[in-house]
Amino acid sequence: MDTDTSLVAIGISHRSASAVLRERLFASEPDQAALLAAVRQAGVAEGMAVATCERMELWAAAGSPDPAAAFFGLLAGATGIEAAALREQVYCHRDDAAMRHIFAVAASLDSQVVGEPQVLGQVKECHRQAAAAGLIGPALEPVLQAAYGAAKRVRGETPLAQQPVSIAASATLVARDVHGDLGRRTGLLIGLGEMGEFLAAELKDAGIGDLVVMHTSVARSEAVARRLGGHFRPWEELGDALAGADIVVSAMGTGGYAVTAQLAETALKRRRRKAIFFIDAALPGDIDPEVGQLDAAYVFDLADLERVARKGKATREAATAAAWHILDDEIAAFQRRRAERGAGPAVTALRRRFEALRAEVLADSRLGADEATRLLLNRLLHDPSEVLRQAAADAHTETDLDAALRRLFRLDPDGKEDR
Repeated sequence: MDTDTSLVAIGISHRSASAVLRERLFASEPDQAALLAAVRQAGVAEGMAVATCERMELWAAAGSPDPAAAFFGLLAGATGIEAAALREQVYCHRDDAAMRHIFAVAASLDSQVVGEPQVLGQVKECHRQAAAAGLIGPALEPVLQAAYGAAKRVRGETPLAQQPVSIAASATLVARDVHGDLGRRTGLLIGLGEMGEFLAAELKDAGIGDLVVMHTSVARSEAVARRLGGHFRPWEELGDALAGADIVVSAMGTGGYAVTAQLAETALKRRRRKAIFFIDAALPGDIDPEVGQLDAAYVFDLADLERVARKGKATREAATAAAWHILDDEIAAFQRRRAERGAGPAVTALRRRFEALRAEVLADSRLGADEATRLLLNRLLHDPSEVLRQAAADAHTETDLDAALRRLFRLDPDGKEDR
């Protein structure tokens, strides 16, 4: 990445956005083609839109114009909220901080549930679409590939990725304890958070008979239901859907209760106290704690499921710390490789210059070997000697150049050079 190009990661996610903004922003499935068209129209040479059910970000390698302006335009158009009101809820990382953020997102260290398995696939799909649109180039592509390599190391070398899998296994285990054969049971997914969708998919794979998807956005409910092999119902029918559900996974995360004690009590009465297993997969929680006090209601949040899997807080924190250590190592290695590639043109130019001087000396057929090599040596040292003499007036510069020269040619500081 040249000196005129800045790596930028600007976005909004569950960590920064208010419930109102998330509701507006994620009301429908993201239109990648429209997002990429807007990025191109803003004049961003290299960029990709990372749009999932919990984040919308623009990753760009840009000089001018500043991609931040393009992103605020995207948000304002998608939400109808003025850019000034969005600024406090948007984060913007540049250069090294942007690289660390991109690596963290790919490795699922920035997800609501650290280690969740879906985000890397989502990032790769966004990358694929941006590349197809001609928006991925030599500045952004190496960063993305390095981030994927780091994510692979995190998954392979730490137990971090096992956490969501363990939670899903625990959810299936408890569901079978409550209901027995899952083939005759109906599941209900409320909201479309990444962890909620993951748990619903795992329950579907475990053999659950039917799956209903509900969200305030019918379009998003339909898309997710199609993806999971279930069907959707309009939000207004939540009470009826609860009454018909044996297993409820709630993942709205809006800060309010999607399932209140009154709503759950009504559903249980209609079911004649036939048990409902509630999984609260939202942060903050979706299910009123009082629901757990109702007869025939079994409420587990992610921490409860993690305890079932015997994965404690200390284990999770150790795995997260190990994952960050891997990311830091991978980022340092990537930056070192990039710096080495950056030195390539200068080394090539130096070699070309030396070769030209050698050719000049060899062109004089009158010179013997001793005289030719002596002349070549003088010519090679002429320009560096002149620069050092000119720098003598500036003590600081002279010291820097002297140190650089000794480092480049491995000169002994006492004048006893290795042979």
